[in-house]
Amino acid sequence: MSKLIEVKNIKKSFGENEVLKDIDFHVDKGEVIVIIGPSGSGKSTLLRCMNLLEEPDGGALLFKGENVLDGQHDLNAFRRNFGMVFQQFNLFQSYTVLDNCLLGQEKVLGKNREDAEKIALKNLDYVGMTPFIHAKPKQLSGGMQQRAAIARALCMEPDVLLFDEPTSSLDPEMVGDILITMKQLAKEGMTMVVVTHEMQFARDVADRVVFMADGYIVEEAKPEEIFTNPKEERTKLFLQRVVDR
Repeated sequence: MSKLIEVKNIKKSFGENEVLKDIDFHVDKGEVIVIIGPSGSGKSTLLRCMNLLEEPDGGALLFKGENVLDGQHDLNAFRRNFGMVFQQFNLFQSYTVLDNCLLGQEKVLGKNREDAEKIALKNLDYVGMTPFIHAKPKQLSGGMQQRAAIARALCMEPDVLLFDEPTSSLDPEMVGDILITMKQLAKEGMTMVVVTHEMQFARDVADRVVFMADGYIVEEAKPEEIFTNPKEERTKLFLQRVVDR
């Protein structure tokens, strides 16, 4: 597999709080990486540094072999390679579901309305939201809003989808629908980096699991290795607390 993203010695602090400490890892094209770890370990910040919603304080970020932090790259153009699905959906409340999926295509990608609408309707159908295209987010359940948010991310035709705890704001009965959609995307070869507390999803879908704690990557391995034979004591302690509860 070819390395699509390489994170090298990435550091990030907020004031005196050092959130990421010399982070090194990579994502291959078509790979699903699941990042797990306790709250406050730096998982979401790492995700946001990968698409430069937060700019790292140090290190290198390579995309298709080029360091986008070298001062020579258009960072807005770089960000277009990523779709982001947030914990709180982040839909525009005054827009319909369809218009949420059109806005980025028209404003950022410069697509005309007709082409953008075809892509939006295709992706909304993919996530099962066709009956709700004219609804506003406040008229929808959390699960429906998250499905609309996934469709919106797909409309931008990204190389990589980033998921920041996409099920943690949902009622338990709604979680399954979102995970089914994510599993389907993985099966179709979408490159995905997923921060989640859904351990069964990590077992079933991830190509590699990354365990973070205290701003470091403590351990990374295939799911069967992480879950059945973790090497690091910190990983063992975390999994004892969260698996099969």
